[in-house]
Amino acid sequence: MSQTYDLRDQIEHLESLTGDGTELVTVTVPNGKSLGSIRERIAQEYASAGNIKSDQTRDHVQQALKRVQRILRRYERIPETGLVVYAGIVDGDLISTAFDNLPTPVTESTYRCDDHFDLTPLIESVTPNEIFGLIVIERGGAAIGRLVGERIIPIRTFESQVMGKSKAGGQSAQRFERDRERQVHEFFQQVGDIATDAFTGNEGLITGLVVGGTLATAKRFVSDGYLDHRLRNRLLGTYSIEYATVQGLDQLVEKADKQLLDAEQREGRERLDEFYSRLRAGELVAYGTEEVERAIEFGAVESVLIASTMPRDQRGELETDVEQQGGSGYVIDSDTERGSQFVKAFSGVGALLRFPVK
Repeated sequence: MSQTYDLRDQIEHLESLTGDGTELVTVTVPNGKSLGSIRERIAQEYASAGNIKSDQTRDHVQQALKRVQRILRRYERIPETGLVVYAGIVDGDLISTAFDNLPTPVTESTYRCDDHFDLTPLIESVTPNEIFGLIVIERGGAAIGRLVGERIIPIRTFESQVMGKSKAGGQSAQRFERDRERQVHEFFQQVGDIATDAFTGNEGLITGLVVGGTLATAKRFVSDGYLDHRLRNRLLGTYSIEYATVQGLDQLVEKADKQLLDAEQREGRERLDEFYSRLRAGELVAYGTEEVERAIEFGAVESVLIASTMPRDQRGELETDVEQQGGSGYVIDSDTERGSQFVKAFSGVGALLRFPVK
């Protein structure tokens, strides 16, 4: 299962839990912090909890702190990305969980006792911290967008007013070409100005930028100084893209995937591409919950593709069943255009098969 989506599922679950009072304990510890000092802090909090007037609240808080102490004893040192521990009484049961391998490091040492868990470090771990700028430009128009995680956010698409090439000769052709070059210059300036506003404005400076389009146009736009120097310094590459449309932005991300996406995201996209490729060829795919579950019963599923909008319990069952048969599970982000199409066409469930199922 994708670590990001596994974390999102756990966040969703932990968000749903509430205590009867300020009884739910959250402890966060960054790497480099002394484990001994944290154990000492929890012992102090346990002693202080003895002064709580309410018998129930006192008992619940001390039970939670005992569980935290037990969890801390598992570790000889704080893990590389830090440690987050949750413990408390929910609906009469003592529950606890620890996170010691988050995608991003824990940055603060905190202790909180409240009627809910503090999920800030988990939420920060699944929130994309890199935002990329996307520009597709050709003589007929341009498309500008952002890539946040796997989600493409179109900002603006527009047509240019650049005239087509003239077939006339002599002075008329020279005059026409001068006018045309002026239009190209004005169009490139317009695209550069919009990109500057979009990628250096209120939402902060982007992590990186990729430019696509008819290759000669894209390279000229970059090389002739139409990009703000802050964007030029973050340029990751130029790519040949046929059309300056929203679909062109998606093609740009596909071509620049090694620059823009992590290995897990790329693998999910590749599996979805393979699913559509096999579907067109009429080869070894299943789709829809009923058909995929039947294929799993026969042990035929090599990879299962599941939309992020599917309920977490159902998604987890499908992934577990496939992984137990030596297959793999991939979560498809429903917020992307590709993911949305996958949901609409196949109810968000598809599979690559090892062999056909009659």
